[in-house]
Amino acid sequence: MIEELLPVSVTAVEAFGDPAGDPEAQESALYPEEKLLVARAVDKRRREFTSVRVCARRAMEKLGVPPQPVLTGERGAPRWPDGLAGSMTHCDGYRAAALVRTTDLASLGIDAEPHAALPDGVFGAIAVGPERERQTTLGAGRPEVHWDRLLFSAKESVYKAWFPLTRAWLDFSEADIELVPDPGHATRGGFHARLLVPGPVVGGTRRGAFEGRWLVEDGLVLTAVSVPHT
Repeated sequence: MIEELLPVSVTAVEAFGDPAGDPEAQESALYPEEKLLVARAVDKRRREFTSVRVCARRAMEKLGVPPQPVLTGERGAPRWPDGLAGSMTHCDGYRAAALVRTTDLASLGIDAEPHAALPDGVFGAIAVGPERERQTTLGAGRPEVHWDRLLFSAKESVYKAWFPLTRAWLDFSEADIELVPDPGHATRGGFHARLLVPGPVVGGTRRGAFEGRWLVEDGLVLTAVSVPHT
């Protein structure tokens, strides 16, 4: 599903569950350096960590890149092989990784969430004023979509695309996201993320906004942001 939201230059691999679910398979699916990162993690965290990396290595293979460890760098961001940009996501029942050659895109971000309302208090913490106003209108017109969760997911995708370009934190309040349903489709569309702080310089131009796509399907909310070079 996630590939529907991404340019054709991006290779995405997804799994509905844990392809490496049992302990022995988990051990064999991880590189020694990766095992150290989850040596003290609970089982749920180990399964998520392992299965999303299985997806990432399958995406590497599809791009003709030898599979290799996916370690974590600053602020937990994945460290990709030279020449690749990418993003990973996981939630209950879903894992995905998306990779692209850096000659094709400057950066990308993906996120998956359960299609359910956010816990109490979260929407107020992540939404800026204009977003709250638009959410009221969207909810009245298309109540079948949990717009609060969709906004949260879009902000996560924006951050994942932002960080590799800036190496800086982006707070929820520092991007104003307008969600736009596709005409005639209640459960898919695009979004425009206006950055409220100075954006990254890409291709010699400072970017003040990112563009993304979203999809609600099979109990999931999926969002993706692609940042071209020009």
